[in-house]
Amino acid sequence: MARIELYDTTLRDGAQREGISFSVLDKLHIAQKLDEFGFDYIEGGWPGANPKDNEFFQHAAGLCFKKARLVAFGSTRKAGVAVESDANIRALVESGAPVITLVGKSSAPQVEKVLATSLDENINMVADSIRYLKSLGRTVFLDAEHFFDGFKADREYSLKVLEAAAEAGTDCLVLCDTNGGSLPDDVSEAVSAVVATIKAPVGIHAHNDAELAVANSLAAVRSGATQVQGTINGYGERCGNANLCSIVPALKLKMGIDVMGGEELSRLTDLSHFVSEVANLSPDPFLPYVGHSAFTHKAGLHVSGLSRWVFAYQHIDPTAVGNKPRTLVSELAGKMNIIQRAQEIGVNLSPKSPEAQQLLERVKKLESMGFQYENAEASFDLLVHRASPGYVPPFNLIDFMVIVEKLRRPPIVACEEEEMMSEAVVKVRVGGEIMHTAAEGSGPVNALDAAMRKALLPSYPALDTVTLTDFKVRILEESTGTESLVRVLIESTDGTDEWHTVGASANLIEASWLALVDSLEYFLIKH
Repeated sequence: MARIELYDTTLRDGAQREGISFSVLDKLHIAQKLDEFGFDYIEGGWPGANPKDNEFFQHAAGLCFKKARLVAFGSTRKAGVAVESDANIRALVESGAPVITLVGKSSAPQVEKVLATSLDENINMVADSIRYLKSLGRTVFLDAEHFFDGFKADREYSLKVLEAAAEAGTDCLVLCDTNGGSLPDDVSEAVSAVVATIKAPVGIHAHNDAELAVANSLAAVRSGATQVQGTINGYGERCGNANLCSIVPALKLKMGIDVMGGEELSRLTDLSHFVSEVANLSPDPFLPYVGHSAFTHKAGLHVSGLSRWVFAYQHIDPTAVGNKPRTLVSELAGKMNIIQRAQEIGVNLSPKSPEAQQLLERVKKLESMGFQYENAEASFDLLVHRASPGYVPPFNLIDFMVIVEKLRRPPIVACEEEEMMSEAVVKVRVGGEIMHTAAEGSGPVNALDAAMRKALLPSYPALDTVTLTDFKVRILEESTGTESLVRVLIESTDGTDEWHTVGASANLIEASWLALVDSLEYFLIKH
Protein backbone atom coordinates (compact mmCIF):
# COMPACT_ATOMS: atom_id res chain seq x y z
CA MET A 1 0.00 0.00 0.00
CA ALA A 2 1.19 3.53 -0.81
CA ARG A 3 2.35 5.76 2.02
CA ILE A 4 -0.48 7.57 3.82
CA GLU A 5 -0.02 11.30 4.45
CA LEU A 6 -1.47 12.84 7.61
CA TYR A 7 -2.95 16.31 7.24
CA ASP A 8 -4.05 18.23 10.34
CA THR A 9 -6.58 21.05 10.12
CA THR A 10 -7.13 21.70 13.84
CA LEU A 11 -5.98 25.31 13.52
CA ARG A 12 -8.53 26.10 10.79
CA ASP A 13 -11.40 23.61 10.62
CA GLY A 14 -11.02 22.57 14.28
CA ALA A 15 -11.13 26.22 15.38
CA GLN A 16 -14.64 26.44 13.93
CA ARG A 17 -15.97 24.38 16.83
CA GLU A 18 -18.35 26.28 19.06
CA GLY A 19 -16.47 27.59 22.10
CA ILE A 20 -12.95 27.53 20.61
CA SER A 21 -11.02 30.73 19.98
CA PHE A 22 -7.30 30.17 19.51
CA SER A 23 -4.95 33.10 19.93
CA VAL A 24 -2.03 33.49 17.53
CA LEU A 25 0.29 32.18 20.25
CA ASP A 26 -2.03 29.19 20.83
CA LYS A 27 -1.89 28.32 17.14
CA LEU A 28 1.90 28.58 17.05
CA HIS A 29 2.26 26.30 20.08
CA ILE A 30 -0.12 23.70 18.61
CA ALA A 31 1.64 23.83 15.25
CA GLN A 32 4.99 23.09 16.88
CA LYS A 33 3.49 20.21 18.86
CA LEU A 34 1.92 18.73 15.71
CA ASP A 35 5.25 18.90 13.94
CA GLU A 36 6.98 17.12 16.83
CA PHE A 37 4.34 14.41 16.61
CA GLY A 38 5.10 13.75 12.95
CA PHE A 39 2.26 15.13 10.85
CA ASP A 40 3.00 15.72 7.17
CA TYR A 41 0.87 18.84 6.74
CA ILE A 42 -0.38 21.47 9.19
CA GLU A 43 -3.10 23.76 7.94
CA GLY A 44 -2.66 27.10 9.67
CA GLY A 45 -5.73 29.05 8.61
CA TRP A 46 -7.27 31.19 5.88
CA PRO A 47 -5.03 34.15 4.94
CA GLY A 48 -7.05 37.29 4.34
CA ALA A 49 -10.06 36.00 6.25
CA ASN A 50 -9.11 37.75 9.50
CA PRO A 51 -6.15 39.61 11.04
CA LYS A 52 -5.37 36.71 13.38
CA ASP A 53 -4.69 34.28 10.54
CA ASN A 54 -2.58 36.87 8.72
CA GLU A 55 -0.50 37.36 11.85
CA PHE A 56 -0.15 33.61 12.32
CA PHE A 57 1.40 33.12 8.89
CA GLN A 58 3.77 36.02 9.50
CA HIS A 59 5.06 34.39 12.68
CA ALA A 60 4.89 30.85 11.29
CA ALA A 61 7.42 31.80 8.63
CA GLY A 62 10.03 31.75 11.41
CA LEU A 63 9.14 28.27 12.67
CA CYS A 64 11.59 25.51 11.82
CA PHE A 65 9.47 22.42 11.31
CA LYS A 66 11.28 19.08 11.48
CA LYS A 67 8.90 17.30 9.12
CA ALA A 68 5.61 19.09 8.59
CA ARG A 69 4.84 21.50 5.78
CA LEU A 70 2.70 24.55 6.49
CA VAL A 71 -0.55 24.87 4.55
CA ALA A 72 -2.64 27.94 3.78
CA PHE A 73 -6.34 27.40 3.04
CA GLY A 74 -8.53 29.49 0.76
CA SER A 75 -11.02 29.40 -2.08
CA THR A 76 -10.59 29.34 -5.81
CA ARG A 77 -10.90 32.60 -7.73
CA LYS A 78 -14.34 34.20 -7.81
CA ALA A 79 -16.62 33.85 -10.77
CA GLY A 80 -15.85 36.35 -13.50
CA VAL A 81 -12.59 37.53 -11.86
CA ALA A 82 -9.16 36.98 -13.38
CA VAL A 83 -7.07 34.73 -11.15
CA GLU A 84 -4.18 37.23 -11.02
CA SER A 85 -6.57 39.91 -9.71
CA ASP A 86 -8.44 37.80 -7.17
CA ALA A 87 -7.91 39.08 -3.60
CA ASN A 88 -8.18 35.64 -2.02
CA ILE A 89 -5.59 34.13 -4.37
CA ARG A 90 -3.29 37.07 -3.69
CA ALA A 91 -3.61 36.55 0.09
CA LEU A 92 -2.74 32.88 -0.31
CA VAL A 93 0.39 33.73 -2.26
CA GLU A 94 1.44 36.45 0.19
CA SER A 95 1.06 34.06 3.14
CA GLY A 96 4.33 32.45 2.08
CA ALA A 97 2.99 28.97 2.80
CA PRO A 98 4.65 26.36 0.58
CA VAL A 99 1.40 24.36 0.35
CA ILE A 100 -2.02 25.74 -0.56
CA THR A 101 -5.35 23.98 -0.23
CA LEU A 102 -8.09 25.41 -2.45
CA VAL A 103 -11.72 24.75 -1.67
CA GLY A 104 -13.77 24.37 -4.83
CA LYS A 105 -17.28 23.13 -5.52
CA SER A 106 -17.55 19.61 -6.94
CA SER A 107 -21.33 19.29 -6.68
CA ALA A 108 -23.57 20.50 -9.50
CA PRO A 109 -26.48 21.42 -7.17
CA GLN A 110 -24.10 23.41 -4.93
CA VAL A 111 -22.69 25.30 -7.93
CA GLU A 112 -26.10 26.24 -9.27
CA LYS A 113 -27.95 26.90 -6.00
CA VAL A 114 -25.23 28.27 -3.71
CA LEU A 115 -22.37 29.53 -5.87
CA ALA A 116 -24.90 30.90 -8.37
CA THR A 117 -22.68 30.51 -11.41
CA SER A 118 -22.54 28.18 -14.38
CA LEU A 119 -21.19 24.65 -14.20
CA ASP A 120 -18.55 25.47 -16.81
CA GLU A 121 -17.40 28.63 -15.01
CA ASN A 122 -16.99 26.66 -11.77
CA ILE A 123 -14.67 24.23 -13.56
CA ASN A 124 -12.70 27.15 -14.98
CA MET A 125 -12.42 28.69 -11.51
CA VAL A 126 -10.92 25.45 -10.16
CA ALA A 127 -8.52 24.87 -13.07
CA ASP A 128 -7.36 28.49 -13.38
CA SER A 129 -6.60 28.79 -9.66
CA ILE A 130 -4.61 25.54 -9.52
CA ARG A 131 -2.69 26.29 -12.72
CA TYR A 132 -1.74 29.79 -11.51
CA LEU A 133 -0.53 28.67 -8.07
CA LYS A 134 1.42 25.78 -9.60
CA SER A 135 3.15 28.26 -11.90
CA LEU A 136 4.44 29.99 -8.76
CA GLY A 137 5.99 26.76 -7.52
CA ARG A 138 3.44 25.95 -4.80
CA THR A 139 2.14 22.52 -3.86
CA VAL A 140 -1.61 22.69 -4.42
CA PHE A 141 -4.39 20.47 -3.05
CA LEU A 142 -8.01 20.73 -4.17
CA ASP A 143 -10.54 20.40 -1.37
CA ALA A 144 -13.41 19.07 -3.49
CA GLU A 145 -16.26 20.44 -1.42
CA HIS A 146 -19.52 18.44 -1.21
CA PHE A 147 -17.96 15.76 -3.40
CA PHE A 148 -19.85 12.73 -2.08
CA ASP A 149 -23.25 14.44 -2.20
CA GLY A 150 -22.40 15.75 -5.65
CA PHE A 151 -21.28 12.30 -6.79
CA LYS A 152 -24.72 10.95 -5.88
CA ALA A 153 -26.55 13.81 -7.57
CA ASP A 154 -24.50 14.09 -10.77
CA ARG A 155 -21.57 11.69 -10.94
CA GLU A 156 -20.44 12.87 -14.38
CA TYR A 157 -20.09 16.51 -13.31
CA SER A 158 -18.27 15.75 -10.05
CA LEU A 159 -15.71 13.63 -11.90
CA LYS A 160 -15.40 16.33 -14.55
CA VAL A 161 -14.37 18.86 -11.88
CA LEU A 162 -11.71 16.47 -10.59
CA GLU A 163 -10.43 15.75 -14.10
CA ALA A 164 -9.99 19.47 -14.73
CA ALA A 165 -8.11 19.84 -11.44
CA ALA A 166 -5.85 16.91 -12.28
CA GLU A 167 -5.08 18.32 -15.73
CA ALA A 168 -4.25 21.69 -14.13
CA GLY A 169 -1.63 19.95 -12.00
CA THR A 170 -3.16 19.50 -8.53
CA ASP A 171 -1.00 17.48 -6.16
CA CYS A 172 -3.97 15.82 -4.45
CA LEU A 173 -7.72 15.59 -4.96
CA VAL A 174 -9.17 15.73 -1.45
CA LEU A 175 -12.72 14.40 -1.50
CA CYS A 176 -14.78 16.18 1.12
CA ASP A 177 -17.86 14.87 2.89
CA THR A 178 -18.77 18.44 3.77
CA ASN A 179 -22.19 17.79 5.29
CA GLY A 180 -20.94 14.68 7.10
CA GLY A 181 -23.83 12.45 6.09
CA SER A 182 -22.19 9.83 3.89
CA LEU A 183 -22.01 6.14 4.77
CA PRO A 184 -18.80 4.07 4.49
CA ASP A 185 -20.12 2.10 1.51
CA ASP A 186 -20.89 5.36 -0.32
CA VAL A 187 -17.39 6.63 0.40
CA SER A 188 -15.77 3.39 -0.77
CA GLU A 189 -17.72 3.40 -4.03
CA ALA A 190 -16.92 7.03 -4.83
CA VAL A 191 -13.23 6.86 -3.88
CA SER A 192 -12.78 3.68 -5.91
CA ALA A 193 -14.36 5.38 -8.94
CA VAL A 194 -12.03 8.37 -8.65
CA VAL A 195 -8.92 6.25 -8.16
CA ALA A 196 -9.84 4.14 -11.20
CA THR A 197 -10.52 7.03 -13.58
CA ILE A 198 -8.32 9.98 -12.61
CA LYS A 199 -4.53 10.00 -12.48
CA ALA A 200 -3.90 12.01 -9.33
CA PRO A 201 -3.43 11.19 -5.64
CA VAL A 202 -6.69 11.13 -3.67
CA GLY A 203 -7.36 12.30 -0.13
CA ILE A 204 -10.31 12.23 2.27
CA HIS A 205 -11.77 15.03 4.41
CA ALA A 206 -14.75 13.79 6.47
CA HIS A 207 -17.11 15.55 8.84
CA ASN A 208 -18.85 13.75 11.69
CA ASP A 209 -22.52 14.70 11.44
CA ALA A 210 -23.57 11.04 11.16
CA GLU A 211 -20.83 9.94 13.60
CA LEU A 212 -19.03 8.16 10.77
CA ALA A 213 -16.12 10.48 10.02
CA VAL A 214 -13.47 8.05 11.29
CA ALA A 215 -15.14 5.06 9.61
CA ASN A 216 -15.46 6.99 6.34
CA SER A 217 -11.80 8.04 6.48
CA LEU A 218 -10.63 4.45 6.98
CA ALA A 219 -12.98 3.25 4.22
CA ALA A 220 -11.43 5.83 1.88
CA VAL A 221 -7.93 4.56 2.68
CA ARG A 222 -9.05 0.99 1.99
CA SER A 223 -10.31 2.19 -1.39
CA GLY A 224 -7.12 3.96 -2.40
CA ALA A 225 -6.94 7.36 -0.67
CA THR A 226 -3.38 8.28 0.29
CA GLN A 227 -4.01 11.44 2.32
CA VAL A 228 -6.20 11.67 5.42
CA GLN A 229 -7.34 15.00 6.81
CA GLY A 230 -8.77 15.57 10.27
CA THR A 231 -8.39 17.36 13.59
CA ILE A 232 -7.12 16.53 17.05
CA ASN A 233 -9.97 15.27 19.25
CA GLY A 234 -12.33 15.61 16.27
CA TYR A 235 -12.81 19.34 16.91
CA GLY A 236 -14.78 21.14 14.21
CA GLU A 237 -17.99 22.86 13.26
CA ARG A 238 -21.33 21.27 14.15
CA CYS A 239 -20.54 17.66 15.18
CA GLY A 240 -16.86 17.99 14.37
CA ASN A 241 -14.33 16.54 11.96
CA ALA A 242 -12.69 13.15 11.59
CA ASN A 243 -10.74 12.56 14.80
CA LEU A 244 -7.05 12.02 14.05
CA CYS A 245 -6.58 10.64 17.57
CA SER A 246 -8.70 7.67 16.46
CA ILE A 247 -7.57 7.51 12.83
CA VAL A 248 -3.82 7.43 13.49
CA PRO A 249 -3.81 4.39 15.84
CA ALA A 250 -6.38 2.63 13.65
CA LEU A 251 -4.13 3.03 10.61
CA LYS A 252 -1.03 1.86 12.44
CA LEU A 253 -2.33 -0.74 14.89
CA LYS A 254 -5.36 -2.08 13.02
CA MET A 255 -4.45 -1.72 9.36
CA GLY A 256 -0.69 -2.13 9.65
CA ILE A 257 0.08 1.15 7.87
CA ASP A 258 3.25 2.71 9.25
CA VAL A 259 2.08 6.33 9.43
CA MET A 260 4.45 7.12 12.31
CA GLY A 261 6.85 5.57 14.79
CA GLY A 262 5.86 3.87 18.00
CA GLU A 263 7.48 6.57 20.12
CA GLU A 264 5.30 9.27 18.57
CA LEU A 265 2.19 7.11 18.88
CA SER A 266 2.91 6.55 22.56
CA ARG A 267 2.52 10.32 23.05
CA LEU A 268 -0.91 10.46 21.41
CA THR A 269 -2.80 10.85 24.68
CA ASP A 270 -0.49 13.69 25.72
CA LEU A 271 -1.10 15.42 22.37
CA SER A 272 -4.86 15.09 22.79
CA HIS A 273 -4.77 16.60 26.27
CA PHE A 274 -2.35 19.34 25.20
CA VAL A 275 -4.67 20.57 22.45
CA SER A 276 -7.74 20.42 24.69
CA GLU A 277 -5.87 22.40 27.33
CA VAL A 278 -4.85 25.10 24.83
CA ALA A 279 -8.44 25.17 23.53
CA ASN A 280 -9.60 25.64 27.14
CA LEU A 281 -11.86 22.59 26.89
CA SER A 282 -12.06 19.71 29.34
CA PRO A 283 -10.70 16.50 27.78
CA ASP A 284 -13.53 14.18 26.75
CA PRO A 285 -13.04 11.14 29.03
CA PHE A 286 -14.93 8.87 26.64
CA LEU A 287 -12.89 9.44 23.49
CA PRO A 288 -11.55 6.18 22.02
CA TYR A 289 -7.84 5.51 22.54
CA VAL A 290 -7.00 8.76 24.40
CA GLY A 291 -9.94 9.26 26.79
CA HIS A 292 -9.52 8.81 30.54
CA SER A 293 -12.22 6.13 30.43
CA ALA A 294 -11.10 4.47 27.19
CA PHE A 295 -9.57 1.55 29.10
CA THR A 296 -11.61 1.74 32.30
CA HIS A 297 -13.12 -1.48 33.63
CA LYS A 298 -16.03 -1.75 36.03
CA ALA A 299 -17.69 -5.17 35.68
CA GLY A 300 -16.19 -7.81 37.95
CA LEU A 301 -16.13 -10.36 35.12
CA HIS A 302 -14.05 -8.01 32.97
CA VAL A 303 -11.55 -7.21 35.67
CA SER A 304 -11.17 -10.88 36.48
CA GLY A 305 -10.48 -11.64 32.82
CA LEU A 306 -7.96 -8.83 32.52
CA SER A 307 -6.06 -10.14 35.51
CA ARG A 308 -5.37 -13.25 33.44
CA TRP A 309 -4.86 -11.70 29.99
CA VAL A 310 -4.32 -8.04 29.12
CA PHE A 311 -6.42 -8.33 25.94
CA ALA A 312 -9.40 -10.06 27.57
CA TYR A 313 -11.47 -6.85 27.42
CA GLN A 314 -9.13 -4.36 25.71
CA HIS A 315 -8.70 -4.09 21.95
CA ILE A 316 -5.12 -2.76 22.23
CA ASP A 317 -2.42 -2.31 24.86
CA PRO A 318 -3.29 1.15 26.29
CA THR A 319 0.40 2.07 26.63
CA ALA A 320 0.73 1.98 22.82
CA VAL A 321 -1.13 5.30 22.71
CA GLY A 322 0.15 6.66 26.01
CA ASN A 323 -2.95 5.74 28.00
CA LYS A 324 -3.39 3.34 30.90
CA PRO A 325 -6.05 0.95 32.20
CA ARG A 326 -8.17 1.85 35.22
CA THR A 327 -10.24 -0.32 37.51
CA LEU A 328 -13.47 1.04 38.95
CA VAL A 329 -14.99 -0.16 42.16
CA SER A 330 -18.76 -0.14 42.61
CA GLU A 331 -21.67 -2.33 43.68
CA LEU A 332 -21.12 -4.17 40.38
CA ALA A 333 -17.56 -5.04 41.37
CA GLY A 334 -16.16 -8.46 42.01
CA LYS A 335 -13.31 -9.30 44.33
CA MET A 336 -10.81 -8.90 41.48
CA ASN A 337 -11.82 -5.24 41.10
CA ILE A 338 -10.79 -4.70 44.70
CA ILE A 339 -7.51 -6.58 44.30
CA GLN A 340 -6.65 -4.92 40.97
CA ARG A 341 -7.36 -1.41 42.22
CA ALA A 342 -5.40 -2.07 45.42
CA GLN A 343 -2.41 -3.22 43.37
CA GLU A 344 -2.59 0.01 41.35
CA ILE A 345 -1.95 1.97 44.56
CA GLY A 346 0.74 -0.38 45.86
CA VAL A 347 -1.31 -2.54 48.23
CA ASN A 348 -1.10 -6.28 47.58
CA LEU A 349 -4.16 -8.30 48.51
CA SER A 350 -4.52 -12.04 48.04
CA PRO A 351 -7.76 -13.26 46.40
CA LYS A 352 -8.22 -15.54 49.42
CA SER A 353 -7.47 -12.87 52.01
CA PRO A 354 -10.29 -11.84 54.36
CA GLU A 355 -9.33 -8.19 53.75
CA ALA A 356 -10.34 -8.42 50.08
CA GLN A 357 -13.73 -9.92 50.89
CA GLN A 358 -14.30 -7.46 53.72
CA LEU A 359 -13.46 -4.53 51.44
CA LEU A 360 -15.86 -5.78 48.78
CA GLU A 361 -18.66 -6.11 51.34
CA ARG A 362 -17.80 -2.70 52.75
CA VAL A 363 -17.98 -1.04 49.32
CA LYS A 364 -21.32 -2.64 48.51
CA LYS A 365 -22.76 -1.60 51.86
CA LEU A 366 -21.54 1.98 51.53
CA GLU A 367 -22.85 2.26 47.97
CA SER A 368 -26.25 1.10 49.21
CA MET A 369 -26.03 4.05 51.64
CA GLY A 370 -25.43 6.54 48.81
CA PHE A 371 -21.63 6.50 48.37
CA GLN A 372 -20.27 6.00 44.85
CA TYR A 373 -16.64 5.11 44.32
CA GLU A 374 -16.28 4.77 40.56
CA ASN A 375 -15.96 8.58 40.32
CA ALA A 376 -14.17 8.97 43.63
CA GLU A 377 -11.05 6.83 43.41
CA ALA A 378 -9.35 8.76 46.21
CA SER A 379 -12.06 7.82 48.71
CA PHE A 380 -11.80 4.18 47.69
CA ASP A 381 -8.01 4.25 47.99
CA LEU A 382 -8.50 5.49 51.55
CA LEU A 383 -10.81 2.52 52.28
CA VAL A 384 -7.98 0.22 51.16
CA HIS A 385 -5.37 1.98 53.27
CA ARG A 386 -7.62 2.16 56.32
CA ALA A 387 -8.21 -1.59 56.07
CA SER A 388 -4.49 -2.32 55.97
CA PRO A 389 -2.92 -3.51 59.23
CA GLY A 390 -0.70 -0.87 60.74
CA TYR A 391 -2.21 2.07 58.87
CA VAL A 392 -1.81 5.28 60.91
CA PRO A 393 -3.96 8.17 59.67
CA PRO A 394 -2.31 11.61 59.56
CA PHE A 395 -5.09 12.96 61.79
CA ASN A 396 -8.13 11.72 63.69
CA LEU A 397 -11.51 13.43 63.78
CA ILE A 398 -13.03 14.11 67.14
CA ASP A 399 -15.86 16.55 66.58
CA PHE A 400 -17.11 19.43 64.44
CA MET A 401 -19.86 22.01 64.59
CA VAL A 402 -21.19 24.46 62.00
CA ILE A 403 -23.20 27.59 62.71
CA VAL A 404 -25.08 29.42 59.97
CA GLU A 405 -26.83 32.67 60.82
CA LYS A 406 -28.24 35.71 59.11
CA LEU A 407 -26.70 39.01 60.19
CA ARG A 408 -28.91 42.07 60.07
CA ARG A 409 -27.02 45.26 59.23
CA PRO A 410 -28.15 48.87 59.77
CA PRO A 411 -30.67 50.14 57.20
CA ILE A 412 -29.17 51.63 54.06
CA VAL A 413 -31.39 54.20 52.35
CA ALA A 414 -34.86 52.59 52.22
CA CYS A 415 -34.01 48.89 52.42
CA GLU A 416 -32.39 46.54 54.86
CA GLU A 417 -29.25 44.57 54.03
CA GLU A 418 -28.90 41.08 55.47
CA GLU A 419 -25.83 38.85 55.24
CA MET A 420 -25.40 35.10 55.75
CA MET A 421 -22.47 34.08 57.94
CA SER A 422 -21.04 30.58 58.42
CA GLU A 423 -18.68 29.55 61.19
CA ALA A 424 -17.16 26.12 61.75
CA VAL A 425 -15.50 24.68 64.83
CA VAL A 426 -13.44 21.49 64.49
CA LYS A 427 -11.58 19.31 66.94
CA VAL A 428 -8.94 16.91 65.55
CA ARG A 429 -6.04 14.93 66.99
CA VAL A 430 -2.74 15.42 65.15
CA GLY A 431 -0.06 13.19 66.58
CA GLY A 432 -0.43 13.48 70.32
CA GLU A 433 -1.98 16.95 70.23
CA ILE A 434 -5.64 17.93 70.06
CA MET A 435 -6.26 20.94 67.82
CA HIS A 436 -9.42 22.93 68.51
CA THR A 437 -9.94 25.63 65.87
CA ALA A 438 -12.65 27.83 64.41
CA ALA A 439 -12.99 29.74 61.15
CA GLU A 440 -15.55 31.69 59.18
CA GLY A 441 -16.38 31.09 55.53
CA SER A 442 -18.65 32.14 52.70
CA GLY A 443 -20.64 28.95 53.31
CA PRO A 444 -20.61 25.99 55.69
CA VAL A 445 -18.28 23.87 53.54
CA ASN A 446 -15.88 26.76 53.04
CA ALA A 447 -15.90 27.38 56.79
CA LEU A 448 -15.18 23.71 57.52
CA ASP A 449 -12.35 23.73 55.01
CA ALA A 450 -10.83 26.82 56.58
CA ALA A 451 -11.12 25.43 60.12
CA MET A 452 -9.54 22.10 59.12
CA ARG A 453 -6.65 23.84 57.43
CA LYS A 454 -6.07 26.01 60.47
CA ALA A 455 -5.83 22.84 62.56
CA LEU A 456 -3.61 20.88 60.17
CA LEU A 457 -1.30 23.44 58.52
CA PRO A 458 1.10 23.76 61.49
CA SER A 459 1.87 20.05 61.16
CA TYR A 460 1.36 19.72 57.39
CA PRO A 461 2.31 22.99 55.65
CA ALA A 462 2.12 21.29 52.21
CA LEU A 463 -1.68 21.38 52.54
CA ASP A 464 -1.43 25.02 51.57
CA THR A 465 -1.14 23.91 47.92
CA VAL A 466 -4.46 22.04 47.96
CA THR A 467 -7.54 23.75 46.58
CA LEU A 468 -11.08 22.52 45.96
CA THR A 469 -11.90 22.96 42.27
CA ASP A 470 -15.38 21.46 42.06
CA PHE A 471 -18.24 20.64 44.42
CA LYS A 472 -21.24 18.62 43.24
CA VAL A 473 -24.37 17.68 45.18
CA ARG A 474 -26.82 15.07 44.00
CA ILE A 475 -30.14 14.22 45.64
CA LEU A 476 -30.55 10.43 45.69
CA GLU A 477 -34.13 10.02 46.90
CA GLU A 478 -36.23 12.90 45.63
CA SER A 479 -39.47 11.37 46.92
CA THR A 480 -38.51 12.07 50.52
CA GLY A 481 -38.03 15.81 49.97
CA THR A 482 -35.71 17.58 52.41
CA GLU A 483 -35.04 14.27 54.19
CA SER A 484 -33.50 12.81 51.03
CA LEU A 485 -30.08 11.22 50.95
CA VAL A 486 -27.52 13.44 49.25
CA ARG A 487 -24.18 12.55 47.69
CA VAL A 488 -21.36 15.10 47.59
CA LEU A 489 -18.45 14.79 45.18
CA ILE A 490 -15.42 17.01 45.68
CA GLU A 491 -12.63 17.54 43.16
CA SER A 492 -9.31 18.74 44.56
CA THR A 493 -5.92 19.64 43.14
CA ASP A 494 -2.46 20.56 44.35
CA GLY A 495 -1.63 22.21 41.04
CA THR A 496 -0.17 19.01 39.62
CA ASP A 497 -2.55 16.14 40.36
CA GLU A 498 -6.33 15.97 40.70
CA TRP A 499 -8.36 13.61 42.86
CA HIS A 500 -12.02 13.01 43.68
CA THR A 501 -13.67 12.14 46.97
CA VAL A 502 -17.22 11.33 48.02
CA GLY A 503 -19.49 11.66 51.02
CA ALA A 504 -23.14 10.65 51.50
CA SER A 505 -25.69 11.34 54.20
CA ALA A 506 -29.20 12.64 54.80
CA ASN A 507 -27.38 15.68 56.19
CA LEU A 508 -25.77 17.82 53.47
CA ILE A 509 -23.18 19.22 55.89
CA GLU A 510 -22.12 15.76 57.03
CA ALA A 511 -21.87 14.49 53.43
CA SER A 512 -19.70 17.50 52.57
CA TRP A 513 -17.57 16.97 55.67
CA LEU A 514 -16.89 13.32 54.79
CA ALA A 515 -15.80 14.21 51.25
CA LEU A 516 -13.69 17.13 52.48
CA VAL A 517 -11.86 15.07 55.11
CA ASP A 518 -11.14 12.35 52.57
CA SER A 519 -9.66 14.93 50.22
CA LEU A 520 -7.23 16.24 52.83
CA GLU A 521 -6.29 12.81 54.19
CA TYR A 522 -5.70 11.46 50.68
CA PHE A 523 -3.30 14.29 49.88
CA LEU A 524 -1.36 13.76 53.08
CA ILE A 525 -0.85 10.01 52.63
CA LYS A 526 0.21 10.57 49.02
CA HIS A 527 2.87 13.04 50.12
